Amino acid sequence: MSAALVAVFHSARRAACDERALVLLALGITSLIERTEDGFVLLVEADDFARSTSQLRAYEVERQLERARARAVPPPLELHGAAWVGCLAYVAVLLAVALMIANGIGRLDAFERGTLDGAGVQAGQWWRAWTALTLHLDAAHLAANLGAGCWFGYLASRQLGSGIAWLLTLQGAAVANLLEGLLGPEAHRAVGASTAVFTALGLLSAYAWRMRQRLPLRWPLRWAPLVGGVVLLGWLGSAGEDTDLVGHVAGFGVGVALGVLVALPAAQRTLLRLPQWLAGSFALASLAIAWACALAL
Repeated sequence: MSAALVAVFHSARRAACDERALVLLALGITSLIERTEDGFVLLVEADDFARSTSQLRAYEVERQLERARARAVPPPLELHGAAWVGCLAYVAVLLAVALMIANGIGRLDAFERGTLDGAGVQAGQWWRAWTALTLHLDAAHLAANLGAGCWFGYLASRQLGSGIAWLLTLQGAAVANLLEGLLGPEAHRAVGASTAVFTALGLLSAYAWRMRQRLPLRWPLRWAPLVGGVVLLGWLGSAGEDTDLVGHVAGFGVGVALGVLVALPAAQRTLLRLPQWLAGSFALASLAIAWACALAL
């Protein structure tokens, strides 16, 4: 370097001068760091002073923006009220079906007609994918699905609205049951709302994950909902004897796909036009139609 050197940056820390020297070096500008009485100074040739000053000013602006983004508090996602309504309907449906089956109200073979049966589904009895979600083997089985379903359903309803969340959960769980019935062995049989429970978990996890991608968060915080959902699937979905692991995984997978889909801007605009009460009515109607088909045979 020539003897005509001018200072472009001062700092009490050598590291700050080193950092800016690297910035200038990346632009082809050589510099020199010297110690002073109160710290350090970054020197450049006089001919490079104007360009160095401009680049370092731009670098400072970028650093301030990065700091602001790091400190930014993400705006809270809009939460829906009346999330308990869907949970109440969920409990009412499961209890009503359980009481009717236990007391022999209606057809005595209703349980058999509603069970998810591989041979039946493959023979075209599609309604079993819906009706099986409302049937349970005993009180413990029912109680477990009531508790878990209300919890995940409530959280999903807070994100999406009660009607839409339960409509997506029910239809997603039915799709998972259809896949299990069509692709599994003919002898496969299953009942229970657990597939819907894990569909709600997958829906909630994926929707929260995708919505967080739009926020200025570090990647662990953005991925936390989906990772947490997978952990809960592994923890809750494989517990107990005679667990329908395939159904749980299928329900979670379909729920994740639905969560990603409804997080798309176009889907968001469509969902805003769909009243929650109408979505909930569609969910209940699909169950009623499925049971009508099952009992009409």
